[in-house]
Amino acid sequence: MHKITLLIHCDDQPNIIASVTNFIASNDGNIVYIDQHVDREQNIFFMRLECEFISNTFFIENFKYAFQNKLAEVFKLKWRIYSAERKPKMALFVSKYDHCLYDILGRYNSGELFLEIPFILSNHLDLKPIADSFNIPFYHVPITKTTKEEAAQSQLKLLKKHHIDFIVLARYMQIISSTLINEYANKIINIHHSFLPAFIGAKPYHSAYKRGVKIIGATSHYITEELDAGPIIEQDVSHVSHTHSIEDLIAKGRDLEKIVLSNAIKLHATRKVMVFNNKTIIFS
Repeated sequence: MHKITLLIHCDDQPNIIASVTNFIASNDGNIVYIDQHVDREQNIFFMRLECEFISNTFFIENFKYAFQNKLAEVFKLKWRIYSAERKPKMALFVSKYDHCLYDILGRYNSGELFLEIPFILSNHLDLKPIADSFNIPFYHVPITKTTKEEAAQSQLKLLKKHHIDFIVLARYMQIISSTLINEYANKIINIHHSFLPAFIGAKPYHSAYKRGVKIIGATSHYITEELDAGPIIEQDVSHVSHTHSIEDLIAKGRDLEKIVLSNAIKLHATRKVMVFNNKTIIFS
């Protein structure tokens, strides 16, 4: 059996759903999931399908060719197709904070995440023992003010060598170079606390505590050239009160970061995210 995931977007117009589903049926395919959304403001149609093909005559390249000629050109579709059996390859970038790294690796070891982790990369050596304990290769690429572009080229070389599909910044405390952003557009996932931009600096939880904040949260998004302004994938919040100490706020914040980041990874790895004009469409 062959399983594929198909993502489509185009200008909204009549007969798209019927044409796509009939095309799947005419190729002896069975649709096991379908969801669609129309952005009325921009008049854009989005759709995600999961399909199964039992026929021994199914070849994905033949399917792509026919889909492009019979549907994509007619409706001017922008589309992507994935083999549902292939696990995407994810590189983890870390610095010194370990809470997100431990959480991801724990979920990975238990089989919760549908992906492969070929390596972990860091600008420090502090977390190498964790990578070693999980038997995952660790690469140290230090960064200074004068070696940023050199480091970016080293990172890119490793990413290409291991055929990486997407990157996760598990509290990687360095600004990603435009070299990587351009090469992995909407494929670099970041996590940060939700105090930005209100509480900037090295101790945002201390500043938030002094202001008596009542809600803390975390945001996971794709990296763009504009810092912390990329398309948002996942967010969550937790209520706090005057009874919580600074340490309580930090602990709650780290718990949220772990949950939000892992959910964002799951959504991306299972191809449930579509990006259009710096905004995400998240399918269930």
